[in-house]
Amino acid sequence: LDEAETPGLEMYSHAAALFFYHNDAGYRHIPYQIKYHGNTVAGRYFGSMLGKRLAENRMWDDVDIVIPVPLHRTRQWKRGYNQAEIIASGISRETAIPMRTDILRRHRRTRTQTVIKVEEKARNVSQAFSIRNVPCQDIRHILLVDDVFTTGSTLSACLQALRTVFPPSVRISVATLGFVGGA
Repeated sequence: LDEAETPGLEMYSHAAALFFYHNDAGYRHIPYQIKYHGNTVAGRYFGSMLGKRLAENRMWDDVDIVIPVPLHRTRQWKRGYNQAEIIASGISRETAIPMRTDILRRHRRTRTQTVIKVEEKARNVSQAFSIRNVPCQDIRHILLVDDVFTTGSTLSACLQALRTVFPPSVRISVATLGFVGGA
């Protein structure tokens, strides 16, 4: 993203994705299998793979905590797990960076982003996240984890919530299994 194209939108410190998705790529089905078919084994496997890649690159050395994008409690209860948390646990395990699921929460249930138009996605998740527990430790760099980066609306909404308690001096980066270009 170019800052000129997104006025008022904060840029991430760093961003990483394991896969670049396009329509004919077989691996584009991986997040779908994890999210909707309960393939948590694949989630842990690819989360670990992403974590190994991050651990090999020094730009991630100063990350203090890993925060998965939370699901609303009713959706997590129905699904039985949070796919972003499964992926983040693999990253945490490989990088030895603690995962925190007690800081960010989704307080408002939103429609699934997969069924709405691109221009509606930001509005759908706007102000859906809040902070429930502020860590007392010194935090300098946060890694926010989700399954797929499509428009960035969900991760941006999470970043906005995190900024209510973390000043601009705290860097916020993102990592996902997949990046969907041109969405």
